[in-house]
Amino acid sequence: MTLELHPGECLSLVGHNGAGKSTLMNVLSGNLAPDKGRIEVAGVDITGCLTPQNATAHGVRCVFQELSLCPNLTVAENARISHPSISGIGWRGDARRLIGDKLDEVFPGHGIPADDMVSDLSIARRQMVEIARAFAVTTAEARVVILDEPTSSLDTVAAKKLLDHVRSYVRSGGTCVLISHLLGEVLDTSDRIAVMRDGGIVALDRASAFDRNSLVKAMGSVVEAVTDRAAEAAAVRDTAPVVVQATPGASRSSVLAAHRGEVVGLAGLSGQGQTELLVRVFDRAPGTTVDGEVALVAGDRQIDGIFPLWSIAENISIGSLRTFLKGMFLDRAAARDFADSWRDRIGIRTPNVDNSILSLSGGNQQKALFARALASPAQIIVMDDPMRGVDIGTKQEVYEMIREEAAKGRTFLWYTTEMDELRNCDHVYVFREGAIVADLRRSDMSEERVLRASFRADA
Repeated sequence: MTLELHPGECLSLVGHNGAGKSTLMNVLSGNLAPDKGRIEVAGVDITGCLTPQNATAHGVRCVFQELSLCPNLTVAENARISHPSISGIGWRGDARRLIGDKLDEVFPGHGIPADDMVSDLSIARRQMVEIARAFAVTTAEARVVILDEPTSSLDTVAAKKLLDHVRSYVRSGGTCVLISHLLGEVLDTSDRIAVMRDGGIVALDRASAFDRNSLVKAMGSVVEAVTDRAAEAAAVRDTAPVVVQATPGASRSSVLAAHRGEVVGLAGLSGQGQTELLVRVFDRAPGTTVDGEVALVAGDRQIDGIFPLWSIAENISIGSLRTFLKGMFLDRAAARDFADSWRDRIGIRTPNVDNSILSLSGGNQQKALFARALASPAQIIVMDDPMRGVDIGTKQEVYEMIREEAAKGRTFLWYTTEMDELRNCDHVYVFREGAIVADLRRSDMSEERVLRASFRADA
């Protein structure tokens, strides 16, 4: 099937992890050579000469799921890398203005100084910088902007600002390709939607021709409703012992309490202290009381999650190594079989767990981190916005695993920027400016209350 991109439209690509979405866009942006077929831009076949530089010259920009900023450079210096026409004695000032103006346009009120080191930025702010850099224009126009999971680290407010900008960019005649596992934003933002499965396009139509259920069906998944467990959640709070108690660093904050067998959600805008509290629990820092071993599912998998030089099997089994000790020696065959079983259980798309972890797509890397935590003996699992880049089918499976493990007595602390995921939690704490400002029982939790508490210190 021929996939055409038209001026003045947003085309969304959806499909499971490993369906080929990012690979197809890496071909279009010149980072991978196609095995067959051809690529035309404005009627000109550029297949044989497509490189990242040539793609950029033709106006193709890409924001990758695994962010490509240089952490040892400033925000402005990273902007200069993508815009070599910025040169001469005053290039730093020009780069600051370019990226600053575009950040102001896409993310008003972003608060990101152009001279900040990228390594000092949160993953959400890094994502904002990468997005602004792609939309910024110097000598080469931005004709096609590819956004691969662009809102995966953004809170609801920042995500809305970006998607509003996408619609404005499209109205001005630009073309946008949006890859996302958040079906609500796909349906609300797109003009057309293409569904990919096993490297091919299995459905392509106007966005208005789809709804959430038909998209999930085309992807090959089953839609599962979130059941109301308000009574069950209340019973856990009334009868189960507290296994985690923690106070955020900010003054005048409520105390977080998590009971055995409870799924506790951490909500609010990004960067409000949720990750810091999870780290405090994981490290058993002063001011926290933790009864049990703790495992972490990192949100920023590249920095805090995967071991990039290790195999998939080693990344999965590292949390359970004591299980495979025979005296002083490690039973590597048993560890590999263990990783194989978790690959099958959680659906990691790879033929061989001895392959490098970097051979996996971003979503499948995240599955490996889930497998590591759930397979470990830890009774307390802290999850830092862990569903970044994970497809809807896998999300449903992981949600069910979390419920099953909670029913066995495991406790989960779950920070998420996705409002729908909070409905899987038994209790929700909303964070604002480093403090817990709302303590919501499951029966009291609603999107309106969470958003209201995110902007004011009340619920």
